Amino acid sequence: MVGKALIFYIGLHHPSDACHFERACISINCLKTRKKPLCARLLIDSGAFTEVVRHGGYRSDVADYARQLLRLAGGIAEIDAAVAQDYMCEDIALQSTGLTIADHQRLTIERYDRLIDEELPCPIMPVLQGYEPDDYARHAEAYGERLGFGLWTGVGSICKRNGRPNAIIGVLRAIRRVRPDLRLHGFGLKSTALAHIGIRELLASADSMAWSYAARREGRNANSWLEAKTFAERVSEVPADLFYGRDRQ
Repeated sequence: MVGKALIFYIGLHHPSDACHFERACISINCLKTRKKPLCARLLIDSGAFTEVVRHGGYRSDVADYARQLLRLAGGIAEIDAAVAQDYMCEDIALQSTGLTIADHQRLTIERYDRLIDEELPCPIMPVLQGYEPDDYARHAEAYGERLGFGLWTGVGSICKRNGRPNAIIGVLRAIRRVRPDLRLHGFGLKSTALAHIGIRELLASADSMAWSYAARREGRNANSWLEAKTFAERVSEVPADLFYGRDRQ
């Protein structure tokens, strides 16, 4: 059986490597000093993990993120979407902020609203957050009309469940029960999840830097774009059942 093809954004450490790819996912933290144009279509990550987990929240205002995006959109990058500044809901994030899942969901929507108010010339990707499947359904409902019909929407806090595809499927199905129209994006998925037919059927797109972790573990260059290229080609072109059989990372 062959899984549905995904729109895939390869995660990269170095913006200069984007020239080797059609699509790439790069953190805003790696793009702050970028001046030369990038040829790949970008999904810009907000750097949420660093801010929330390491610093207990965002150290700068939404307007600062907006200024960076405006600069990049002014001829440096073709931005497919910029991810809103969400608050993850894994235990490590909750422990860092001292807040609850409901608080993180509320703050995620508040920062999304503020970024939308900046009226940037690039799409903004909202993020659904939670931990249990019902959390995500409630968050989708809390967004209300902000999530327009068919909107491209990220699903956060699922990367730690890569080894449990059914747990990810449970989250995606819960969202689809309340918003079957949304085009869902999976953040930070590894091969086990990317190759799972059930997950591929529920997602429109995904990103991953699993190639880097695998290369480091196996003693190869964890920063090489060639490693990233091999991984991206397998995700995009190889049938899911074969991909799964060749690499369970």
